[in-house]
Amino acid sequence: MNIVVCIKQVPDTKGGVKFNPDGTLDRASMLAIMNPDDKAGLEAALRIKDETGAKVTVVTMGLPKADDMLREALAMGADEAVLVTDRRLGGADTWATSSTVAAAVKKLDYDLIITGRQAIDGDTAQVGPQIAEHLQLPVISYAEDIKVDGNSVIVKRQYEDRYHEVKAQMPCLITALSELNEPRYMTPGGIFDAYDKEVTVWGRDDLTDLDDANIGLAGSPTKIAKASDKVRKGAGEKVALDPKESVEYIVNKLKEKHVI
Repeated sequence: MNIVVCIKQVPDTKGGVKFNPDGTLDRASMLAIMNPDDKAGLEAALRIKDETGAKVTVVTMGLPKADDMLREALAMGADEAVLVTDRRLGGADTWATSSTVAAAVKKLDYDLIITGRQAIDGDTAQVGPQIAEHLQLPVISYAEDIKVDGNSVIVKRQYEDRYHEVKAQMPCLITALSELNEPRYMTPGGIFDAYDKEVTVWGRDDLTDLDDANIGLAGSPTKIAKASDKVRKGAGEKVALDPKESVEYIVNKLKEKHVI
């Protein structure tokens, strides 16, 4: 069984974010981490590997420094890593990103593809389902539990107040929630082994099944009108009431919002 996990290096938003003049993120100047949803997806793949002996390959599109994140994935237990990097791919929106990543995945053997639900630097939740569309695969999103049953997967799919249990035949794509699991730590031996392995690097010219009209900033149909750091919330409404009045006040507010 072959599992491909799509991961993304994202800015560590705890340290703030910076933007280029065109509104895109200045990724080169910021500290970076593996996207949390993607890390949960990787952990899910590694648990399937532990149970079935599956091969796990991680794929990312990004700057050359994403090599560090890929080696983190290798140190966690992934078998192979692929970095897609090229200046011509920079500034991609979700459409251009998914087109590029799908072209890379087509070059690999896969039974199951796992992506994160969304990235903390964009929060669109679009790339995973778009990759599935490019590859003409069924997709199950918002996974909070994954089990392999022969050549099928059984996924607990999260909703706001319930969950659905969905079964799909492989090959298929699953998008994972960060709540799916608690990712494992790298081991010292895994770290040494990770730096003995070779990360496969592909540029634009290695992706033959890809149209130049669908890559990079020029091939992105959505443009950023305005970008900013997190907007601080206001202090809100403050009231000074006794306990009984406070209860009445809160209940009335909940009724106004149709919560109760």
